[in-house]
Amino acid sequence: MINNDRGQTLINKYVWVIETIYRAKKISFKELNKRWLSDREISRGVELSKRTFANWCYAIWDMFKISIVNENRGEYRYYIENVEDLRSKGIRSWLFKTFCVSNTLANSQSIKDRILLEYVPSGQDYLKPIIDAMKENRVLSITYHSYWNDEENDCKVQPYCVKLFKQRWYMVAKPDYDEKQLRIYSLDRILKLQTTDETFKMPKDWSAEDYFKDSYGIIVDTGIKPQVVKLKVNAGQANYIRDLRLHESQEEIECNEEYSIFRYWLRPQFDFIQELLWNGGDVEVLEPKELREEIAERIETMWNIYKED
Repeated sequence: MINNDRGQTLINKYVWVIETIYRAKKISFKELNKRWLSDREISRGVELSKRTFANWCYAIWDMFKISIVNENRGEYRYYIENVEDLRSKGIRSWLFKTFCVSNTLANSQSIKDRILLEYVPSGQDYLKPIIDAMKENRVLSITYHSYWNDEENDCKVQPYCVKLFKQRWYMVAKPDYDEKQLRIYSLDRILKLQTTDETFKMPKDWSAEDYFKDSYGIIVDTGIKPQVVKLKVNAGQANYIRDLRLHESQEEIECNEEYSIFRYWLRPQFDFIQELLWNGGDVEVLEPKELREEIAERIETMWNIYKED
């Protein structure tokens, strides 16, 4: 038999199967094989046998926890049984989408000079040891460089969770110098990291999702209470905000040809304010009054910088 694995990883093929079935919703093996052969970059012109496909379905379950099943009637089509998991915000969905993009790029070497990517800081270097430490509840010893005070600090931390936000990875951890409060560490600002033999007890009632629930991004300032925020967004920008929600609590409570009004329940912290300013005149804060006034003050400060010209 011709070996068509050269230059292709099995993961690429698993992703191709998942993506093809996901897009088709339901598909017979005959049609799946037809599409497989038509994609010569991945199939190398070799048919997909039912035995190989069955083995891949088991592997896909082991790797992604995606269940591919047969309807066992009619055309005996295959479909993804737990398709809702791919549409959620969980790690399973994120892995699938990441692998889909990676697979597409890997099979696009012939046009690589026409695909432009965004630079992501190298914080991923420490992602694996941090996650490994989280699995065993091990204390980490780190050297951290803070942008705020421009100095390096050595400390030991208990890693609680990691979060990806705006192309950067962050770690939520409890430092040895302040055991009452969690701190946020950007992975690209960690200069050294070592896993220690010390262990810690993870609080049973602590949830990463709950911790960030009322925050826009990575900042969690418990001194700022969650509250209702209303934004008036012009019709053009509203389309973008509908597709890429600013926050999970987002509700569109009014819509017309000129603008939409969105309501949120969150803490209006620094990173949320920065996001509002980034949108410029396309977004107006209606509530709360304090946030509206703070945005106005920042705009006035910016105007004072430029008005001399």
